[in-house]
Amino acid sequence: MQLLSRTLFHHLPQFPEKVLQFGTGILLRGLPDFFIDKANKQGVFEGSIVLVKSTAGKPNDFQAQDGLFTTCIRGMQNGQMINEDIVNASISRTISAQEDWESILSIAQSDDLQIIISNTTEIGIQYVEENIFANPPSSFPAKLTAILYERFKKNKTNIVNGLVIVPTELIPENGVKLKEIVIKLIDFNQLGEDFKSWVLEENIFCNSLVDRIVTNATHETKQALPYQDDLAIQTEPYRLWAIEGSKKVKEVLSFCQVDDGVVIVENIDYYRERKLRLLNGTHTISVCQGYLKGLNTVYECMQDTAMREFISKVMKEEIAPTVLAQNFEIQPTKIELEKYCNEILDRFANPHIVHFLLSITLQATSKMKMRNIPNLLRYYQLHNQLPPLLIKGFKSYLLFMRVVKEENGKYFGKRGEDFYLIQDDFASYFAEKWNGIHETDTQAVNQTLLDICADENLWGINLTQLNGWKEMLYL
Repeated sequence: MQLLSRTLFHHLPQFPEKVLQFGTGILLRGLPDFFIDKANKQGVFEGSIVLVKSTAGKPNDFQAQDGLFTTCIRGMQNGQMINEDIVNASISRTISAQEDWESILSIAQSDDLQIIISNTTEIGIQYVEENIFANPPSSFPAKLTAILYERFKKNKTNIVNGLVIVPTELIPENGVKLKEIVIKLIDFNQLGEDFKSWVLEENIFCNSLVDRIVTNATHETKQALPYQDDLAIQTEPYRLWAIEGSKKVKEVLSFCQVDDGVVIVENIDYYRERKLRLLNGTHTISVCQGYLKGLNTVYECMQDTAMREFISKVMKEEIAPTVLAQNFEIQPTKIELEKYCNEILDRFANPHIVHFLLSITLQATSKMKMRNIPNLLRYYQLHNQLPPLLIKGFKSYLLFMRVVKEENGKYFGKRGEDFYLIQDDFASYFAEKWNGIHETDTQAVNQTLLDICADENLWGINLTQLNGWKEMLYL
């Protein structure tokens, strides 16, 4: 079978290098690169991407395939199964920062360059005191500072526009934090007030939020392609890249015109809160119940009538109203949230994504405190009564955290005859609470549940003081 290359797709156009992308990983290829390729094919953005290799991908793989790779879209959308393969031609070349830093600095001076995108993991956006003139600097913020300084030096003799910088690392206010680190590096390296002013006034750092499940294509998916593609990725149909930006940002990121999955607004708090409560919160409140019921994946939960009904109702009837009641700069409508909930249900029901329930229970206590205790309390304030489904899911979580044995500092629960590992920083706390409590002793179990819920140090509130809590929690 012939390797994917431009000899097979010679009609694909090539464009000026407008984007410098730090990260060759599958998320960037499945989201920003997807949008850019789509826009290019519609004659809108007309710009290509230079990939900077740092932690993922092999430049030779991209070079062997002329930068081409296949995006294989598999999953549910509006209740219909999607099966689509798209050859992405947005990448012009890949450069190793370790081996050819000078080429990257040369791109920094280019009149074509407009955008920098990054995904260097959450720990990538951290302040490290270092010399930005190293070859190359070690941290991403230092590399970015060096690129901006190279561009600034040319700007002093020849007018060069500033850049739009869009980090996609999964931390709140990623753009703001990145800008703060760059400013600290400017001071540490004594690069001068003129450069600092240019960075602040001519360059735009955008907060952004990404949401799409992207994996390497399965063996079966690759085998079905009419060519060999070692870089093929597999995605769900759903996609969202929410970016905080002005009219200027929309003009530069013109690829936003061709896909509703790119949202550029002045404040993305609503999109972040919506995802945290409805997507992540629903995951957290349902997985322990599904697992204790004998199910192992999210897809299996969606095939189980009772679990699917629970997931749909807890999201639509108890969590969505608490999101709708909040004040955002972008105020959602009930219809819009209903549409988003249905999209989530489609995502959960995707047979091509194997999402293990035990994996989602990782740090379940912290997730419950952050995602669902606020949902529960908002519902209580809105309706002056407790949400029965959220309480049911919360009770399942507490029973999931019933530690039955400890081995070598690891804690285990039990489902039927099988033990499961509890991966939670609070596992030792629950081991102490459940110590000596047998599951058949209903009175002791109920008292233990109450004791845990009354712990203000754990939840920030004595949950048992909420009207009706004890009666709803009891087995």
